[in-house]
Amino acid sequence: MNVLDAIQARKSIRAFKPDPVPRETIDKILEFAQRAPSGTNTQPWHVYLCTGAVKQAITDDVLALVRSGSSVSYEELGYYPAQWKDIHRDRRRGVGWSLYGLLDIEKGDREASARQAMRNFLFFDAPVGLFVTVDSYLGRGSWSDAGMYVQTIMLAAKGFGLDTCPQAAWIPYQEPVLRHLGIPDDQKLVTGMSLGYADPDAIENTLVSEREALENVVHYRGFD
Repeated sequence: MNVLDAIQARKSIRAFKPDPVPRETIDKILEFAQRAPSGTNTQPWHVYLCTGAVKQAITDDVLALVRSGSSVSYEELGYYPAQWKDIHRDRRRGVGWSLYGLLDIEKGDREASARQAMRNFLFFDAPVGLFVTVDSYLGRGSWSDAGMYVQTIMLAAKGFGLDTCPQAAWIPYQEPVLRHLGIPDDQKLVTGMSLGYADPDAIENTLVSEREALENVVHYRGFD
């Protein structure tokens, strides 16, 4: 698969097959991802992977936090704003309702919505969980670098016939993630990710999120 095909084919998968991913394949994906660009070659990322009992322990403890109502808000962590501007709010709602529509979750059905949201913490049944961090003292530029690293992982995974779902959902419930993976206190969690083989029969995997027309996001200056 060439890089343009991988960019077009990549999408967030929310239902995986249980088939294990060979460690050798993961190593190859991460070798390619290590070629991701970073400002002055700082390579500020760390990546932690889990499967089996460790992954299950994270799931169990995070689900317990969710049920108890214990979380830290995105805004407290400086991850997302307390209030979105209309354009970004509408895009968020649009993809959410597109997913719920496929799953026959009606607007206002909080129980079904919560049940679907909880699937984040099952890694959507993927066999591998992946978490990316950066050192806490680093600023926005390094977080941008980490984003390019995450994207490179996802594109490399497509090249090996695997799929992914990047997940900010872990951010408010990250204490068990940090604890079970032995992540040092001087690192911050950037994102989680599910990695595995997409379930081709799952209706939610037919979702392809919309993208803005170029004229709404591209701004040319000085071109003829």
